[in-house]
Amino acid sequence: MDFDNSRPIYLQLLEEFKLKISTGQWPAGSKIDSVRNLASTYEVNPNTVQKALVELERAGLTETRRTAGRFVTENKNLILKLENSSFYELADQFIEGAENLHLDINQAIDQLRLYWEGKDD
Repeated sequence: MDFDNSRPIYLQLLEEFKLKISTGQWPAGSKIDSVRNLASTYEVNPNTVQKALVELERAGLTETRRTAGRFVTENKNLILKLENSSFYELADQFIEGAENLHLDINQAIDQLRLYWEGKDD
């Protein structure tokens, strides 16, 4: 993962971990790798990983089970909320870009559809 030096690394890790949960890479109820392993994977300080994981737990997206480790929540509604939030972020970026190009909603959707359908060519 390439980190943006203008933003705290723990926030970037938090976003990455949320993405893993919302896309099912870390399924509901699954055990999350140890802080040390995650730190090694992302080549960051374990304290940085720990800080991101604390924020995930604060948001209710993970839970710590004594002696068993840290797990992704099994609360499907919370995960769905996270998925929707991720989608809305992307939608906001798309809408802002379309507005900057002075496209109305129909033009923007038409352009998106054309691009999407031609993407596999």
